Amino acid sequence: MLAELETRILTQIDNNVDYASQDELFDGGYLRGHLTLAIAELETENKNNIEALSERVEASIDKAIKADEFSPPDQRLILNTWRMLLENAAR
Repeated sequence: MLAELETRILTQIDNNVDYASQDELFDGGYLRGHLTLAIAELETENKNNIEALSERVEASIDKAIKADEFSPPDQRLILNTWRMLLENAAR
């Protein structure tokens, strides 16, 4: 289930490359790393559901936010992009 979801999310990111803004391109690349890491961790823990994936990626993003890696507008943009990608992939 997670592998299929990962493929759908990564496909969304890849399909957006031709017309995405610079911010959207950055978000996609940034989220790709968080997603791949979260999937690998969850697979080793035998957790195979959307809720666990959402929580893991958001926790990872939150850790980056707490480390002051992003301005407040960028924080919102990354979280919103993640939630949109996940929602679209879960349909």
